[in-house]
Amino acid sequence: MSLKIAIQGVKGSNHHQVALDYFGEDIDLVECLSFDSLVDQLLNKTADKAVMAIENSIAGSIIPNYALVFKNDLAIIGEYYLSIHHNLIVYKGQGLENVEEVHSHPMALLQCKEFLKSYPKIKLVEAVDTAETAERIQKYQLKRIAAIAPKAAAELYGLDIIASEIQTISNNSTRFIIVKTKNPSDESADKELSKTGINKASLRFITDHKRGSLATVLNVMSDCKLNLTKIQSLPVIETPWKYAFFVDVTFTAYEDFSKAKSLLDIMTEEFKVLGEYKNAML
Repeated sequence: MSLKIAIQGVKGSNHHQVALDYFGEDIDLVECLSFDSLVDQLLNKTADKAVMAIENSIAGSIIPNYALVFKNDLAIIGEYYLSIHHNLIVYKGQGLENVEEVHSHPMALLQCKEFLKSYPKIKLVEAVDTAETAERIQKYQLKRIAAIAPKAAAELYGLDIIASEIQTISNNSTRFIIVKTKNPSDESADKELSKTGINKASLRFITDHKRGSLATVLNVMSDCKLNLTKIQSLPVIETPWKYAFFVDVTFTAYEDFSKAKSLLDIMTEEFKVLGEYKNAML
């Protein structure tokens, strides 16, 4: 039976490409037009696993997704880095002179800001997904609207690319995480790898308000030979002016990470492992 993989967006999107690259062709795609809907598909067992963008090398973190992972008790079981290539796509036979509006995901519009500045008369419209706009152009034969989308979307929906590689910075990549619901019988992050294959983890913790609390936690990580690759703070909604820290760490020996977990569980007010998986940057 094929795995049911939920993605944010539709066929031809970057999420779709990651699903194919990570899981292979033999999957059943569950298309979702929001990350909230994506999480619902997991919780309702409509999808087995999901692909979720978490940060971009240019635009930074997709902060609400950190909260979605934590609040819905999802397990991060893997990650994937995708090089992003944006193209201006139109209905067959149309040219740049025909374009009155450009529709795309807000992140894509931001990443193509310099190109779009050259066409101040074109209206920019935020959409739920890059490929969804391309699909809509083909379905309704829209001739005044262009999409910013991957090359795969143009090929899938039979559209023309009138400007290629329009992203401002050529070295543009997005990190995606692979998530699923946790198995209650597992002791931590619903591991799919043996401990020898795990060399990266995502954590969430809250420190007290004492001076140097965060520094002390970071020093413990260093002493346990963990390499901090990401730190992101988010407000704790229930407690004004209190913050939770989401961090990613890499390590060589799982034993070092296991020791760090024991210490951090004691030192912090709240501590949770969001996922243990293989570092995709290696």
